[in-house]
Amino acid sequence: MIKDNLQYNLFFEFIKTFGPVGFKGIDRQDPLILALEEMMKINNQFILIFDQINMKIEFTSQRSLQMLGIQPGDLTPYHFKEATHPDDLKRNELGIAKLFKISHELFVAKKGDMLISTNFRFRNGTGNYSNQLVQCYLFYNEAPYETVYMLNIKTDIDWYKNLRNRFHYYIGNDMSNFRYPDEELLQKGHTFTDREFEIIKLIQSGLNSGQIAKKLFLSTFTINTHRRNILDKTGKGHISDVIYDLKELGLL
Repeated sequence: MIKDNLQYNLFFEFIKTFGPVGFKGIDRQDPLILALEEMMKINNQFILIFDQINMKIEFTSQRSLQMLGIQPGDLTPYHFKEATHPDDLKRNELGIAKLFKISHELFVAKKGDMLISTNFRFRNGTGNYSNQLVQCYLFYNEAPYETVYMLNIKTDIDWYKNLRNRFHYYIGNDMSNFRYPDEELLQKGHTFTDREFEIIKLIQSGLNSGQIAKKLFLSTFTINTHRRNILDKTGKGHISDVIYDLKELGLL
């Protein structure tokens, strides 16, 4: 895999070169496209450009076949939903809603950009699920017409096993986080265990500690211990504050 994160500058060069023509009519033999494809082959990733306002995929790189089992010209938003692991589907849907909300804000402002990244399990070209980092760079574009595009980069990160009980999440304008995923980047975000996140969702649904204990076949003492650990991790004074933050991030 390419360690030089400056290689991600190729993505900005791609936007600068093809953005003014709406990413249409791209010659796949163009030297820039060939350089991108070679980099993504090494990095085990592929990209697509999605018009967030007109809801249309404008360009998909070649490796969608290896990573999702779909030819570039056949790829639609439905394929991503269909390929998402059932346990990640709700979080994926919340993330999509967040993307469209931010896109609308950028479109109204007629300027700006935003980076959102997280990881999901997708069924790959072999029929098995692999953990993939999804980096979404949203940006306002004036020509050839006003819209907001999303550069969507999917990178296979099955090599990083420490995400088994947590997931990466970042949203903001710090472009230092727009790079090939390393351990430092992947550690950003949600730090709850699966059990802690399950308890947070049950609290959000209106259950108290006793009811949660009964539902999960645990003691009330164990549930309350988890609640304290959640507050310790977040520095919050109440679980409702944790729930509010997670909802703002599109995670609940």
